[in-house]
Amino acid sequence: MLLPMASVPMVFFILGHLLKRLPKNERETRLSTAMCSVALFWFASAVISGLPFMLGLNMSFTDSLFEGMAGWTGTAFSMMQSLDTAPHTLLFWRSYMQWIGGIGIIAFVIAMASSTGLFRSKMFRTEGRDEPLMPSIIATGREIWKIYGLLTFIAISLILFTGLSLWESANLGLSSISTGGFTIHSGGISFYHNIFLELMLIPIMIAGALPFKLYYLIKENRRWSLFGDEQVKLFLFFAIIGTAILAYDLVFFNDLDLLVAVEQGLFMTVSALTTTGFQITNPHGWAGVTLLFLTMFVFIGGASGSTAGGIKLNRVALAYRALIWWFRRIFVSGKILLPFKIEGRIIPRATAELETSKNMLVIILSVVIIFIATLVILQFHLTTYTITDILFEVVSAFSTCGINVGYVTPDMPIISKWTFILVMWLGRLEVIPVIMLFHALFKGSD
Repeated sequence: MLLPMASVPMVFFILGHLLKRLPKNERETRLSTAMCSVALFWFASAVISGLPFMLGLNMSFTDSLFEGMAGWTGTAFSMMQSLDTAPHTLLFWRSYMQWIGGIGIIAFVIAMASSTGLFRSKMFRTEGRDEPLMPSIIATGREIWKIYGLLTFIAISLILFTGLSLWESANLGLSSISTGGFTIHSGGISFYHNIFLELMLIPIMIAGALPFKLYYLIKENRRWSLFGDEQVKLFLFFAIIGTAILAYDLVFFNDLDLLVAVEQGLFMTVSALTTTGFQITNPHGWAGVTLLFLTMFVFIGGASGSTAGGIKLNRVALAYRALIWWFRRIFVSGKILLPFKIEGRIIPRATAELETSKNMLVIILSVVIIFIATLVILQFHLTTYTITDILFEVVSAFSTCGINVGYVTPDMPIISKWTFILVMWLGRLEVIPVIMLFHALFKGSD
């Protein structure tokens, strides 16, 4: 695998050298240009990172790109025929891609959040303080790396305690803290038949799906607990409700023992909410209503500023506040000013309307993309899988989760593979950057 793996840094080096020689633009970079650059970089990285699979395993370009995109977006779907016989080099490369993609999306989300009018300045600021939380790009990168590295070390150490080898622990640690979900066996987590491993992966998945801003505040002694944050509270609420309902459905519809139902319900709920994609059972055998319920959790995903995918918990909370605010304004006099509050602060009306509208736009576009992708797959592939199954797979791809009911395989049609590639790309970058890139390519940009 030496030459196939060497192709990745070589192509990156050549591409970087060519980009460096491009003429510099002295004007300040616009946000739209930055978004297009991020979208283009993510796609190019997936293409280049897929080269070892094409050169080392003779996989097709589409399958190799699929594997690269799944790696960079942190999705557990795979086009590899057999993981158990694959070279260890490529198995580790898959885990490493998800780990790098995880820290990349954290940096991207922090940069995006700094441009919103809901924050005091262009960087996150501490609660009740005026100084920047992370005063520069370099400081931001350093703090993210320190926190991410420490969490990764803890994850690998905890998995080692379950009896797995260092090789297995390192791969699972990288893919679990990044909420990626790649495993090194075709049987996934079920391959180990290890209840202690399953229980240990739950807090690791949750750690990757919580806001990294909170870890920084704890590190700087500006916050003593994670549980005062709204996204953490919302995550725990959904996790408890989801575990209870899934366990009930598995007992009622699937006649499972209560203990087994609780085990599967807890693990699958956490895996869905964190969008990690680990699974200890195949949801294909579940009742349709249970699968749709899990689909909702996959769509929501984890916290903003984490490695998780989905539309994010903060976007759900903001949408709820916006709806309540809009409805209250409908039923009161136009002379009455109803304030819009975020974290105890009153947001100016113009800013609130702009940001809540942008928030709802992302949610609506997400639903539209999922609907169109599902229609495309059903239109061009006559399959025995139900609409519920296909919808779940598409949502799983969009939220970069990768829980699989069985449709996504190397044998599915090429139109389905490209649909999933685009959906993973759109979902990981939260729709807008990719749409802006397409607009710039086909309509031109000034």
